[in-house]
Amino acid sequence: MRGRTVIITGASSGIGKTTAIGLAKMGATVVMGCRDAQRGELALSELKAIAKSSSACVMTLDLASQAAVRKFTHDFSEQFQRLDVLINNAGVMVNKREFTPDKIVSTFAVNYLSHFLLTSLLLPKLTASAPSRIVNVTSAVHREARIDFRNHQEKKGYKQFKSYAQSKLAMILFTYELARRLKGTGVTANCLHPGTVGTNLGRQEPGILGAVMRLTTSFLATPEEGAKTPIYLASDPALTQVTGKYFVDKTVRPSSSESYDEAKAQRLWKESEKLTGLS
Repeated sequence: MRGRTVIITGASSGIGKTTAIGLAKMGATVVMGCRDAQRGELALSELKAIAKSSSACVMTLDLASQAAVRKFTHDFSEQFQRLDVLINNAGVMVNKREFTPDKIVSTFAVNYLSHFLLTSLLLPKLTASAPSRIVNVTSAVHREARIDFRNHQEKKGYKQFKSYAQSKLAMILFTYELARRLKGTGVTANCLHPGTVGTNLGRQEPGILGAVMRLTTSFLATPEEGAKTPIYLASDPALTQVTGKYFVDKTVRPSSSESYDEAKAQRLWKESEKLTGLS
């Protein structure tokens, strides 16, 4: 990975931070996209101490704001000549229906839509740096979801787990459609389930789910175990031409039947363009 530049969203903790450390150890220049600058700097200090890397940096990236995503991509493009790997990792799980400043339900916006926007805006840089890679972190819970285009704002009733699962299904549909559209460009797009990992996701939420997440953390996989597959997808030379796949434990696996629906993937893409203002 020496000489390659990598962006990782949600890099201040959990899988994102551990992935950043792993790739920095391999020589990559790592850009840690973090919502909270202070937490990001703490993670950066840890990375530098462990990886002995001086080429990593933190850039503020609030995925709840499309304006912030646009500013991040502008600032990145001003500072860096190339982008070899984009790892869309950040995610949230909230217990009630909340909206971003762009009036999008926060779970859908942060987990999927802002990553759609971020990836779209960075495609020129990725294409110019080819062969390059896009790695999307999703979840096995996508199997419990269906995309409801008439209710993507969840006006008919918000359910925490259902919202999270739908956002992860959207990420897989996006990955497969992206792979089809990028065919022949030298840019690959793959996604992964990192395992059931004990991270901060959901632990701070009130209610039953937050309590369960806090109680079961010690029985879950570590962030180090969860980072193995994203590091593999970002770095392994054998995957240079592998695209449009879903990985679990560094192995290609089938995702849900819903995730292979090309008509839904194309409709999701068009809806995402409308919601982000992309042509």
